[in-house]
Amino acid sequence: MPKIDIDETDLRLLKTVQEDARLSNVELAERIGLSPSPCLRRLRRLEDEGIIKGYMTLLDQKAVGLPVNVFISVTLKEQSEHALDDFEGRIRHLPQVMECYLMTGTADYLLRVVTADLAAYEAFLKEHLTRIPVIASIQSSFALKQVSFRTALPLPA
Repeated sequence: MPKIDIDETDLRLLKTVQEDARLSNVELAERIGLSPSPCLRRLRRLEDEGIIKGYMTLLDQKAVGLPVNVFISVTLKEQSEHALDDFEGRIRHLPQVMECYLMTGTADYLLRVVTADLAAYEAFLKEHLTRIPVIASIQSSFALKQVSFRTALPLPA
């Protein structure tokens, strides 16, 4: 993927949009020191180039009844391309899986799963994860407390 040039104005725009994606173009332009038309052109370019991937609403997990975060280390029976593709294809369709990373080290994948409670996690495990044939082992760690959570990337000053 070719490197995309991002200047200081783009960085100010990106930082501001990360903080509040609901700003109108006029408000955004005022905050970053541009007039509305060039601000909108920059924003559209950053979207078109894939730097801005989308806009979303963050929900409070506890408020919507999904307070449990489980980090799951998964080891596959083999690390063949077929096994990796099979696992990844199945995991993408499970809405409880919030994040999934291919890892180095002892486990092949690290997942973050959200559930309502331990019973819901047990059901997820039995009905979905243990039914994926390429899995050799599953190790679960339950988060006791979320200490820090960010969605904004630490962009350079």
